[in-house]
Amino acid sequence: MSPYTGLIKQIGELLQAGRAQAGRAINTILVQTYWQIGQHIVEFEQGGKAKAEYGSELLVRLSKDLTHSYGKGFGRSNLFYMRKLYQAFPNSGTLSHHLGWGHYYEILKADNDLEISFYARQCEKENWSVRELKRQMKSMLFHRLALSKDKAGVLQIAAQGTDVQKPADIIKDPYVFEFLGIPQQYQYKEGELEEKLIRNLEEFLLELGKGFAFIGRQYKISLANRHFFVDLVFYHRILKCFVLLDLKRGEIEHHDIGQMNLYLNYFAKEENVEGDNPPIGIVLGAYKDHILVEYATENISNQLFVSKYQLYLPDKALLSAELEKLLEG
Repeated sequence: MSPYTGLIKQIGELLQAGRAQAGRAINTILVQTYWQIGQHIVEFEQGGKAKAEYGSELLVRLSKDLTHSYGKGFGRSNLFYMRKLYQAFPNSGTLSHHLGWGHYYEILKADNDLEISFYARQCEKENWSVRELKRQMKSMLFHRLALSKDKAGVLQIAAQGTDVQKPADIIKDPYVFEFLGIPQQYQYKEGELEEKLIRNLEEFLLELGKGFAFIGRQYKISLANRHFFVDLVFYHRILKCFVLLDLKRGEIEHHDIGQMNLYLNYFAKEENVEGDNPPIGIVLGAYKDHILVEYATENISNQLFVSKYQLYLPDKALLSAELEKLLEG
């Protein structure tokens, strides 16, 4: 590289860094400004006589007048979420400098304070784009994680988000593969499901969660002149271990669990290198019998998990009702 080419490269890197920093600063200022607008609206609405005079049509009137004076960006919907931003985060110091107005606009669509807090924390931790955030909210990620915990656990993930510290922290039940676009009644094969997951690897990794790196599909294992194939193999950079995933089109059987245990023993002895932790196995099927899974996994020392997947979004009302019962209990 010539000195001049190096100069061009250095200037380019400075410009990119500066523009990114400027973009973050603008986003931060915009969110803070919208928070202050929300604060003024709430305080005005609480002003007794003012509330009586303007009533429920305040946002409609305000939207028309602000748009006339200052241009776009002051639709009734935007003003509604500015007000909700202040109500959800009454202390402006709790607003994240990493999230833009587009993130908060989506987060504030959540039904309760627990969800709002969770998605704000998780979005910042995993650096989700607005598109990724919308997908996670649509798939009811908070509810799916919360229903696997006790009441204290629900409140903890709502306040702090989730951290990956042990193998169980990466497991969801169910996993949601609605992004594949497979109709419910379609008679697909396991290989077809695997192929579609690979074609949609970006969305698949988002559903799996933070830390997954794809290694390969149909990973070959040779034992005693026999060949076995693990459907999908990942490496988890946080847990520092292989994650093996086997897909089953229908119900998970006991021999599927035994086969995964064989894969885990092989990887622990033949594939792990110094610094690797014991591998994790996930058997993923459309159905599972809890009693069968309990007996089939008993006394297995490996980190082996059995989960369900579904090809459509979960029922929001049902999950919300179940979560409400858990919190009341």
